[in-house]
Amino acid sequence: MRLLVRFLGFLFATGAIVAVFGAAVVGVVVWKFSRELPDYEQLANYEPPIMTRLHANDGRLIAEYAKERRLFLPIQAVPKRVINAFVSAEDKNFYEHGGLDFTGIARAALSNLQNADRRPQGASTITQQVAKNFLLTNQQNYERKLKEALLSLRIEQTYSKDRILELYLNEIYFGMGAYGVGAASLVYFDKSVTELTLAEVGYLAALPKAPNNYHPFRYPERAIERRNWVIDRMAENGYVTVEEAAAAKKEPLEVNPRPTGSQLPSSEYFAEEVRRVLYEKYGEKGLYEGGLSVRTTLDPKLQALARAALSHGLVAYDQQRGWRGPLREIDPKGDWGVALADVPAYGDVAPWRLAVVLETGATQATIGLQPGREKSGAVTHERVTAVLPLEGVRWAKWAKGPERGRAVKTVAQVVKPGDVIYVEPLKEGSEQFRLRQPPEVSGGLVAMDPYTGSVLALAGGFSYDESQFNRATQALRQPGSSFKPFIYAAALDNGYTPSSVVMDAPIEIDQGPGIGIWRPENYGKKFYGPQTLRFGIEKSRNVMTVRLSQDMGMPLISEYAKRFGVMDDLPPYLSMALGAGETTVLRMTAAYSMFANGGKRITPTVIDRIQDRTGKTVYRHDDRECLGCNAGSWANQDEPKLVDRREQVLDPMTAYQITSMLEGVVLRGTATGVKAVGRPIAGKTGTTNDYRDAWFVGFSPDLAVGVYLGYDKPRSMGDGETGGSLAAPVFTEFMKSALADKAATPFRVPPGIKLIRINPSSGMRASAGDSKVILEAFKPGTAPPDSYSIIGSADQSGRPQTVTPEADRAVRSGTGGLY
Repeated sequence: MRLLVRFLGFLFATGAIVAVFGAAVVGVVVWKFSRELPDYEQLANYEPPIMTRLHANDGRLIAEYAKERRLFLPIQAVPKRVINAFVSAEDKNFYEHGGLDFTGIARAALSNLQNADRRPQGASTITQQVAKNFLLTNQQNYERKLKEALLSLRIEQTYSKDRILELYLNEIYFGMGAYGVGAASLVYFDKSVTELTLAEVGYLAALPKAPNNYHPFRYPERAIERRNWVIDRMAENGYVTVEEAAAAKKEPLEVNPRPTGSQLPSSEYFAEEVRRVLYEKYGEKGLYEGGLSVRTTLDPKLQALARAALSHGLVAYDQQRGWRGPLREIDPKGDWGVALADVPAYGDVAPWRLAVVLETGATQATIGLQPGREKSGAVTHERVTAVLPLEGVRWAKWAKGPERGRAVKTVAQVVKPGDVIYVEPLKEGSEQFRLRQPPEVSGGLVAMDPYTGSVLALAGGFSYDESQFNRATQALRQPGSSFKPFIYAAALDNGYTPSSVVMDAPIEIDQGPGIGIWRPENYGKKFYGPQTLRFGIEKSRNVMTVRLSQDMGMPLISEYAKRFGVMDDLPPYLSMALGAGETTVLRMTAAYSMFANGGKRITPTVIDRIQDRTGKTVYRHDDRECLGCNAGSWANQDEPKLVDRREQVLDPMTAYQITSMLEGVVLRGTATGVKAVGRPIAGKTGTTNDYRDAWFVGFSPDLAVGVYLGYDKPRSMGDGETGGSLAAPVFTEFMKSALADKAATPFRVPPGIKLIRINPSSGMRASAGDSKVILEAFKPGTAPPDSYSIIGSADQSGRPQTVTPEADRAVRSGTGGLY
């Protein structure tokens, strides 16, 4: 007995020693690895990369930009059903354990012993996954697992369960580029998490384990099986009823992937312009990871109208040049759908569609429309045919050869079997189509609020898919005669009146040795003698503009070009007075806006407001001070007032005089077609040498619009193709639609302006017998002359006035006088 007691004592002592030694070893190991643990307190300041989102001025989503598509959702914004699904799928004892689930570990160990030939089953808790995803690597070794366990225990001691779950739900990867449950809900189902059904919640909770293994299109059966397993676990844990679970498991897996890139039709060029601005302002990291919420200035309705008007103008011009032939050729026999599906099609030219010609005849052709693709990427089995009648190809007159310009008589003259072409329905829902071709010519359109500089619509070309080059903001082009209003504004600001008279007669400018004589000409090669400034701008008289520029001096005109933001450094040469410098549609539209708003400086912008990831406003375009806006409650105080400290770049009276003269351009001048808008409109046409660029820039009292048409590699668009014939119709189509539901508001007359009846031919006060009379605007202290002197008259012999190099230099330096 005594021997037994001694033996037991020995065993106890030995066990104690072993236990102490083991504890010491464990303590040393824990101490060693604890020293090497990363700082888990950084989780308190966790700011994950979040996508930047652009919204239109009505709140609609335009585009999203991110390297990792993620929306951060605070745990309070995550529905309870979503939380329950993830807890059931990943860690059913999450709310009971302290970071490690020992019951789960034992269960996993037992399962692994019983199924040694299968992949080992893990028992990681959500807390362990947070530790691994945020603070450790994915290495599969015991050292990493020990660190993970230690970190999990410390994280549980430091953070609440809600915070741990919030970190987990916003960090995990769901596949298809989605990080976090908020982004996954949008990417897979195009819904917010609050709109998800039980079946959809179950599928999302199934994904973190292995997103690629449960891909909805590659492995749909496997995905449904895993989804149903999650739903069963939710029922088992009491989160849903058995009946709810059974109903959810019967639902098909209907994944509706959210498109990437621009979300708002016709807004691709606008979205890219905003992206470039944000990249410049915040850099790559701020743009793609900063979680910015950007309220842009885009008006979706006006954007659609702008895109349509510009496209119609480009297509109309291009079709006049004739048919250039098919995009490519494929074999129309057999399964033409697969071959046609592989032909890249522009995705932003709807209702245009790609088609292949299957059979041709005299009066019609049979065409096959490009089939769509399944969500898996496979070509659909549906093969849709339609008809291309003779009516749909009549525009396609011969573009080349001896029959150039001659109308076609049969469909077979234009297309043949195998031709891949673009077509458009003759009318909505029709099974008959018309032939289309992407235009070679391009252009840009900008619509702007003239009082704020907000860009309401921007079209940078026919198709963003075809070319990302933005002709509205990036293309530097000569504005031609659309530059003239700034010369006339300088004149009216410096002592001239709309009734001042300038000689419209031939002039020769000696440009010095080796350069020769410059003889500017009017369009139409005609001269009208002494004419008023109003006549000069309404009829766009080049020679009158050159003489006026001589009289003022080009340095003054260069200063006005810079003041209005048209050109930063206009060379002081007389040829520049005819719009030979280069600018953009955006700049020109902003400059004309300053005529419309009474001469106030505006800065064009595509962004109204930017908020950071926390909702704090970090940028606002409208920086006017509001006095009285911060009153806590109403106590019969004065109404709040906005303090406008914008620079006055032009006398408000001068701005109205120019507006009135530009209104005359529409009523009597080079843009009479714009009268079809049916509203008060002021504007100016512009055409450059050899008809390379066509412009029209104009405005109503509350909307400014600039339009440019031309080739990307500048070349002539054809004799007689002017701003009035090409750009003005685009402007007219847009403004007719944009102002359709607006009242016809006249231009605002500033206080102090006198409206006096004058004879438009002489500029003098009208008499009772005058057949033509207009109301002209005069500033205080000015009036129509009783007689007039002619600026820039010919010499006494009647020969054209010649400007010597010395005189020209005097004009450039500002010392030149009247000629």
